[in-house]
Amino acid sequence: MYKHFIRPILFSIDAERVHHLVFRLLKIGGYVPGFKALLRSIFHYENPSLSRQLFGLTFTNPVGLAAGFDKDARLIDELACLGFGFIEIGTLTPKPQPGNDKPRLFRLPADQALINRMGFNNEGALAAVERLKKRNTSVIVGGNIGKNKATPNDQALNDYATCFETLYEHVDYFVVNVSSPNTPGLRELQEKEPLRQLLAYVKQLSLAKPKHKPVLLKIAPDLTEHQLNDIVEILKSTGTDGIIATNTTISRENLITSKAETDRIGNGGLSGKPLEARSKDVIRYLRAKLGPTYPIIGVGGIMSPADALEKLNAGADLVQVYTGFIYEGPGFAKAINKGIVGSRQ
Repeated sequence: MYKHFIRPILFSIDAERVHHLVFRLLKIGGYVPGFKALLRSIFHYENPSLSRQLFGLTFTNPVGLAAGFDKDARLIDELACLGFGFIEIGTLTPKPQPGNDKPRLFRLPADQALINRMGFNNEGALAAVERLKKRNTSVIVGGNIGKNKATPNDQALNDYATCFETLYEHVDYFVVNVSSPNTPGLRELQEKEPLRQLLAYVKQLSLAKPKHKPVLLKIAPDLTEHQLNDIVEILKSTGTDGIIATNTTISRENLITSKAETDRIGNGGLSGKPLEARSKDVIRYLRAKLGPTYPIIGVGGIMSPADALEKLNAGADLVQVYTGFIYEGPGFAKAINKGIVGSRQ
């Protein structure tokens, strides 16, 4: 029903505008008695075999919602009813910022893809905390943190530290995001020494707390083998708790959408089906280098339960979806979880 009737209507509206429209409708629905229970009865799927233990946390299932969808923690309770085992908010910055100029979110239906250049638009970490204080669900929440656009890279540590301290009591794990292509200079922090300093700093902040919160790194899919090797060494030397592979790509290779159309759209990170193979290759490479027990979360191009299974078989412990959720609809997490259970029977 979603793909044949609802999605065509939604896709006839500007991508960012319809995103906010859906948010408003879900929020309004959340105030109606029984609405969340109805969502849960339709879209939630439970099976003991789906449970995962990772960096000290128990995930009821391995399917999460990636950062970027609910940046400001507006819909944690509602989205938890759609069957996700965890939800990642952000990317959050210390100060609110509007992000890049609109339009900045584009669909590529022929490729089952999106291009975005949102630019860490968010209301700031403090605003997210106020919403997290009011949530009723116990779903695992990750805090994806970054730096403000105006902050120079040599002062980036302060921004990450501010976000960490602000969110510490209200999220279950942290993700250091240095891989978005939409904040000028951000990906320079993926270089060896800046990254080592950043991860070591955030990790020490966590270790200094009464209860250690896991610290993960999110990387780009566009890294070379040499850069991946550097990251593996840094993860080990800094004691970073896990890695998320991968963020969006700046590549435009092998698209069905015409070059004229992608040129018209312009810069931004590409997500969706075209990213599936590269993301899987990075996961497989990291698993071989990091060993069998190091936590890896796979994200990028998961558009079907089969795609999710391939990520898991390549070495991911958990998976996250974003573009696939938009294309496949509210039953996507349930479909993936049923597919995982079915593959083991």
